[in-house]
Amino acid sequence: MTAEIISVGTELLLGDTVNTNAAFLGQELAALGISVFTQTVVGDNPKRLMRAYQQAYERGADLIIATGGLGPTEDDITKEIAAEYFNKPLILHEPTWEKIQGIFTKINPNQRATPNNQKQAMIPEGGHIFVNNNGTAPGIYMENDERMMILLPGPPSELIPMFLEQAVPFLRRKSQTVLVSKVLRVVGVGESMVEHRIKALIDEQDNPTIAPYAKEAEVVLRVTASASCEAEARAMIKPVTVKLREILGSAVYGEDDDTLEGVVTDLLQQRGYSLACAESCTGGMLTARLVNHPGVSEVLREGIVTYANESKVQRLGVDEKLLARYGAVSAEVAAAMAEGVVKSSGAAVGLSTTGIAGPGGGTADKPVGRVYLGLYLPGIGSRTKELTLSGDRKKVRTRATVAALDFLRLALLEK
Repeated sequence: MTAEIISVGTELLLGDTVNTNAAFLGQELAALGISVFTQTVVGDNPKRLMRAYQQAYERGADLIIATGGLGPTEDDITKEIAAEYFNKPLILHEPTWEKIQGIFTKINPNQRATPNNQKQAMIPEGGHIFVNNNGTAPGIYMENDERMMILLPGPPSELIPMFLEQAVPFLRRKSQTVLVSKVLRVVGVGESMVEHRIKALIDEQDNPTIAPYAKEAEVVLRVTASASCEAEARAMIKPVTVKLREILGSAVYGEDDDTLEGVVTDLLQQRGYSLACAESCTGGMLTARLVNHPGVSEVLREGIVTYANESKVQRLGVDEKLLARYGAVSAEVAAAMAEGVVKSSGAAVGLSTTGIAGPGGGTADKPVGRVYLGLYLPGIGSRTKELTLSGDRKKVRTRATVAALDFLRLALLEK
């Protein structure tokens, strides 16, 4: 089964509302084994919406899922155009109308539903109702000549539970396969290099398929299999992920919902280490990234932003002569910062960042994007890493943050 998602609403075209519904539906339909090849956004215009329905079926969609435009106002036309397309009259659905009236009186005993609210209770003849337990507009399923359409309300608080609780069981009975995906998360290697290294696997893929894509300083590999049941699909996926791990090695830091900060936190816990961070160019982003993980309180002692040289000296004990000789952006200062934060905090591990995020401040010897990472580990001492990162100021800081976490992760794997 193939589907097309049609999101209805001029506010989506203008950017006033972010279309999160399409992303949610795409993921959920894939899990049902329903392929989505096209997503469309169309404004509240009858002719354009009718054409969107026509084009979706012309492109070969078995199923259209249209979201939004089920409200009580005149510009809410999704249902009306769908009924016109299927040549079905709109008929008052009494149970829905009674429910809508009850919602108004429950809010205020003296309040009554207005005549335009009755519009939401008008259902195309032969349509199947999805009850809206979180709003007034019901969802609707229609079918004619093997062409299926599901209409869902626009607010995510109404759409998501309606789809999961009512549409999913309905669609499962109509789909013969399931799609199951496994995600591998890669860091420290660019998207083009990852694709180059796994090119042979991609070239021979059929089922399962491998889809690489970049995501904020990391690469995600999604392995997807189509099968008659979930267990069969997972069995097909496993040997592919094993091969990918063999090729990419320690660059694969996790899978599915793993986060880099979560993996680092787990490694610190396993080794019984506490951590403190001393940041310059990242300006707190490193500590903030770690704090995203709810279990980090067990290992994170503190994070200090020592931006000025005076702060590096006073808070971390960095030698002024070191700063004068090598400069704040140097491997030597990065190492001193990491060791200094360990001494000042009492943590076992120290992690530091110092660099030139830009857009100014670069030189021939130290261009914009030059970053040094410092790491202090018990029993090993200090180590550093030099990076030259591309992008604007925000990207340099973000990439430095990810690189620092990965630097720590790889060092902990050696222990």
